[in-house]
Amino acid sequence: MRPSYTLGWSCRSFFRSLYFQPQLGDHAVRQKSQFLRAPGVSAIDVAILGGGLAGTAASIHLARAGFRVLCIEPTPVNGVLVGESLDWSAPPLLAELGFPMHRLIDEGIATYKKHVIVTFGDGGACEYIPGCWLAQKPWNVELRTLHIDRAALRDRLRAVVSSLDIAILEDRVVAIERHSGRIISVTTASGQTIGARFYLDASGVSASLMPRRIRASTRNYGPQKVALWNYFTVSNPPEGTTIHTGNGGRRYMEWIWEIPINPNTIGVGYVAPADAIKARRQQGEPIDRIYAEALARIPRLATILPNVHRPVPHAATWRCRVHERITGENWIAIGESASMIDPMTSNGVTAALRHAQEAARIVISAGRRTRLSRLARMLYTRRAVAMARFFNCGIERIVYDWPIRERIGTFFAGRVYTVPAWLFNLLYTRTQPRGLVATMLFCAALATFRSIADVADWLCRRFPRPAVTCSTGNAS
Repeated sequence: MRPSYTLGWSCRSFFRSLYFQPQLGDHAVRQKSQFLRAPGVSAIDVAILGGGLAGTAASIHLARAGFRVLCIEPTPVNGVLVGESLDWSAPPLLAELGFPMHRLIDEGIATYKKHVIVTFGDGGACEYIPGCWLAQKPWNVELRTLHIDRAALRDRLRAVVSSLDIAILEDRVVAIERHSGRIISVTTASGQTIGARFYLDASGVSASLMPRRIRASTRNYGPQKVALWNYFTVSNPPEGTTIHTGNGGRRYMEWIWEIPINPNTIGVGYVAPADAIKARRQQGEPIDRIYAEALARIPRLATILPNVHRPVPHAATWRCRVHERITGENWIAIGESASMIDPMTSNGVTAALRHAQEAARIVISAGRRTRLSRLARMLYTRRAVAMARFFNCGIERIVYDWPIRERIGTFFAGRVYTVPAWLFNLLYTRTQPRGLVATMLFCAALATFRSIADVADWLCRRFPRPAVTCSTGNAS
């Protein structure tokens, strides 16, 4: 009977793995902590390249599981960070790190985000609010999310890192030694060579060390964009994100965000195609004038210009893109090193925290081995790439570019994008699709939406017509 029992158990385990990957309980974590500290195991279990949000979150998850983590980060810059408006899936991920919503609110580093308001160039506006039915059984969805002071959150995460005795090396990775799909070691600018069993690439959008090292194919979405932003002192900021849309005389959308990051401060940013900003800069216009003129077009923002925190706005340039290969035999790319998601989606923080959580789970499940599970890596890649392509394709096809937006109007374009984006995010959070079947079904649904957006964009380009006038309403 013994062979029959073993075969039955193995079959049940296999079919269970098709639908989900088991999470490690406290007992399993304690067992892993024992052998990870056993003689003969590498002094560094995981080297994390980058100390941004994704890298910091991953280091916390791994350190709590008993792994010895080294985080390699250039000298920390205590500047400002973009990504203050969180989507509805981010708070549970922050709570796993020890920062539930009520704590962030009580400490004054976050405000509630109860809705999103979109204004139009003709003076109209609409409000996007999750339906109240979602808060009822069986959904039980928290209808509020957060605006957060990213610099203050970074400081608190650093305090957690310090309490867990995670090693920090203030240096920059300049070379990677690899053999086939395996990373052997990394070399820093100071000449140190560092080896570890596993590597997490959280080096960010500018570096993307691992994907670029293996020359992974990349999908780009939309033109290069520039963001100019600053902070203003206000009283009684609204409990929601406001997006002011326009096109500056062009068919590709420009927009301004208005985000209350704490009870006395709002962040206001202006996003435009890089070629438009470059043309104005070549004509001798400074960025502070470009920024001020953009805000002055909105009467309410014009009144707060004297309350600006600094004379010259912050600036950043990016292009949305997704790397097609983001894992290897002993490494995983996370956060913006894996994909750059457009900030209008409010999904950047969620993606970073999600990648960190899932990559840490894969590393923990590897145990004493020196290779990560091939199936787990493949499924992580499928999910991360599919979600990034879904958000970037949707926002570019439906909102930024002109064909669909001019065909159905800005209000309906926003709704056509927002409803699926919110629902897919909710579905991902609730179902946690980690197994083979669940991942494939979820990715197929995302691909279907992308295909519909591509076809609609092609049809609207081929058969254009004037935009429908509809700029007010309530999307609930």
